[in-house]
Amino acid sequence: MFNQEELALANSWRKNTMVEGLGITFVPSAPGTFAATMPVDHRTKQAMGLLHGGGTAALAETLGSVGSALLIDREKHAVVGVELNANHLKGVRAGSVTATGTVLHKGRTMHVWDIRVHNEEGALIAVCRLTNLVINKP
Repeated sequence: MFNQEELALANSWRKNTMVEGLGITFVPSAPGTFAATMPVDHRTKQAMGLLHGGGTAALAETLGSVGSALLIDREKHAVVGVELNANHLKGVRAGSVTATGTVLHKGRTMHVWDIRVHNEEGALIAVCRLTNLVINKP
């Protein structure tokens, strides 16, 4: 969906944010998709040693929000997330996870993303849906 220049722009937006703190990185993906990885480590685990559901949610919202930001005229508009749903299907204790998103709806004022999160073995660990509003910049 996005070329190397757009991936570099997306990764530049990580600096000094929660996204950088969680180790989320945007990576190349199949045509029509957008993807990011996140480590499963001390930054993203809960007390029982599993990937924190909030970490998965942060990965999904980051992916869809940045994806939408790359799809709009950023001189005139901005993107805000208004709803995120995450179904956690399988625990992860180590390694990394990859979220891959597809735009289900790209309207003038609303984008809806379907985001699938997989572990390093390719097992589906979460299914997420994000709704973003495209708003006018003040």
